[in-house]
Amino acid sequence: MNGDVRREWFEKDFYKVLGVAKNASAAEIKKAYRKLAQRYHPDANPGNKEAEERFKEVSSAYDVLGDEEKRKQYDQVRDMAASGFAGFGGPGQGRPGGGRVRVEGFPFGQDVGDFGNLEDLLGMVTGRGRARRNRQVSRGADLETEVRVSFEDAMHGTTIPLRIQGPAPCPVCGGSGAQPGTAPDVCPQCQGTGTVAEDQGFFSLSRTCPRCGGSGQIIEHPCERCRGAGSIQTTRQFSVRIPPGVKDGTRIRLAGRGESGGTSARPGDLFVKVSVDKHLLFGRKDSDLTLDLPVTFAEAALGANVEVPTLNGAVKLKIPAGTASGKVFRIRGKGAPKPKGGSGDLLVRVSVEVPSKLSKEEKDLLTRLREVQKESPRRRFGVKS
Repeated sequence: MNGDVRREWFEKDFYKVLGVAKNASAAEIKKAYRKLAQRYHPDANPGNKEAEERFKEVSSAYDVLGDEEKRKQYDQVRDMAASGFAGFGGPGQGRPGGGRVRVEGFPFGQDVGDFGNLEDLLGMVTGRGRARRNRQVSRGADLETEVRVSFEDAMHGTTIPLRIQGPAPCPVCGGSGAQPGTAPDVCPQCQGTGTVAEDQGFFSLSRTCPRCGGSGQIIEHPCERCRGAGSIQTTRQFSVRIPPGVKDGTRIRLAGRGESGGTSARPGDLFVKVSVDKHLLFGRKDSDLTLDLPVTFAEAALGANVEVPTLNGAVKLKIPAGTASGKVFRIRGKGAPKPKGGSGDLLVRVSVEVPSKLSKEEKDLLTRLREVQKESPRRRFGVKS
């Protein structure tokens, strides 16, 4: 179950905000929202702060009730608060003056907003989420680094060496934290779960096991190299394969190459962000490459066969007579490699180039052309010249 558990879910009745019943259909909720949004929209109430706040409140309510999954979570949270858990709800519920939404006895007095989602919150209250949370923390941190490659290497693929400094699994104990020949024992206090439950009468709360610190294990004979930590500070060297056709900004995930998770915990992942240098000639649009191709006026007017550069050598492109500047031609299969095989296309945009300097012969020929040319390109404007 995903979605943020927000404090306002305990404090506000969104059904009341929209003026609908709790069992209202999705269509009824949408209709009520549209009516209220139209009434309180800032454009219809310029300078009216009260209407602006009301519009925000209505929008916030619809953001939850208009989403089937969020609405389901919201209803569960409201039902939980109504059942009488200590500290849930707004002012007057749980403790004098209300304020922060808490569950009395939560570790560190956490606010509801500190929990990632409703499943974490329900698990914390009932104790059913202990194993899940223990699995989440028993993992090393993810790392991220960046590599820069040329446009050509990005198109053809390459291998880049990496050097990462930081915690890594201990080479002596393999990350277990225990001296070779021995093994960690299951913590007798939490039985390996990493958390212990405290009975609070109507419900129970869980907290990190004070004996094993949440690892679920006790190391009687720590490794001499890492002193039981399971990891050491070191510089790791390895390579990352950049696949052909990689896009600028792509993040490549290397599983298990992140920081060590400590004793008996799997390491995190390493994410490699790829930055691709720009090319002097080619641009890119998804799997297609783009190219601006300059041609002369004569080539565009009379037609020509011209050479066009590609990633794998030049190819011939036929320019039909009368080609206008800006015309785009597609050369199939000469674009960027696709992840699942094949390649995109090369999109060639023709640009008629006007010379800045002319020889006397060129000037004479163009003057003669102007004299014999009968139709003006501006004739559709209704002018003579």
